[in-house]
Amino acid sequence: MRRASVVLLCEDQQQEVFIRRLLREQVPTLGAPRVRKCQAGSAEQFVRERYPAELQAIRRRHARTFLIVVVDGDSVGVQRRKRSLAAACRSAGVADRDLDGTVTILVPTWNIETWLAYLGGERVDESKSDYPRLAKESDCQRHVVALAMMCNAGDLRQPAPPSLADACMEYGRFRERAGRA
Repeated sequence: MRRASVVLLCEDQQQEVFIRRLLREQVPTLGAPRVRKCQAGSAEQFVRERYPAELQAIRRRHARTFLIVVVDGDSVGVQRRKRSLAAACRSAGVADRDLDGTVTILVPTWNIETWLAYLGGERVDESKSDYPRLAKESDCQRHVVALAMMCNAGDLRQPAPPSLADACMEYGRFRERAGRA
C-alpha cells in the first residue's frame, strides 16, 4: 500500500522549516513533504494563485495526499485570508476544500514570527508586525515542541494569539486524518 504524502504550499523558508519540523515531531510516518515555496515577488500572491492548482492536483493524485498551506495573515487576519483562498478557487473554477483534514490552512497573523515569539514565552499582539526573525530558521525546534505539546493537550497558554488557536484546530483535523492514512 502506498504511504500517505504531504504537499506544503508556503511563503518562505521559515514557514517551511517550521512545518517540516512539526510534521517530523507529530506525524513521522508521512515522511518529508513536497514543498512549493515562493522564490520571488509577493509571497502571499504566490500562495493564493497556486492554491487552486495544488488543491486540484491532490484531488487527482489520491485520497492519501494532504495539502498544508501556510500564508501570512498580514493586516487582514485569518478569516479574510482564508476567504481570499476560497475566492481564488472560485475564480479558477475549482471547488474549495472540505473541512475533512485533507487540506490544512495555517494563517499566522502578521507572520510566523508572531507565533515564534509567543511559543518562545512572550506575550504577543497580532496587530503588531515587528517580532524579530530567528537567527537561523532551524532555531525553531523548541518552538515546534512547545506548540506540539500545547496543541496535543488542547490548551494554549493564555492569552494565545487567535491565529494560533485556529491553527491548532486546523492541524488537529489534519493529524487525525493523517493518523488514519
